Amino acid sequence: MAPSRSQQIRFLVRERDRRRLRTMGVVLGLVGLVGLLVGGVLIYVWHQVQQVRLAYELEELRALRSELDELNRRLKVEIASLRTLARIEQKARAELGLEVARGDQVQLTREFVPGVEPGSTQTAWEESLAKRPEP
Repeated sequence: MAPSRSQQIRFLVRERDRRRLRTMGVVLGLVGLVGLLVGGVLIYVWHQVQQVRLAYELEELRALRSELDELNRRLKVEIASLRTLARIEQKARAELGLEVARGDQVQLTREFVPGVEPGSTQTAWEESLAKRPEP
């Protein structure tokens, strides 16, 4: 009995076309090379875009620092003007109703009376009386 057509086809083996395989290898090599080239160009372009973006960001930060330095300078001037004794005295008189103290309202502690020892038990008044020459 002779094999049927389907059985004959099952045993057929196609030979490889060496020219076609070589051509496919060259094409795949070229595609890989072009892919690497495109990848390199994309990386270069990305790097340049990042550089430009960072340059803009750096300029913005420099401008902000300049503004903050100017604000800091103005605030220091304002603090100095708010700390002036003339302004504080004027506010104390106008807003708080304070007046300059009279001589009998001022009492100095031992630490601030010249010639009185800090550890002394006498009052500043007693110390000043003791140091007066007798008439």
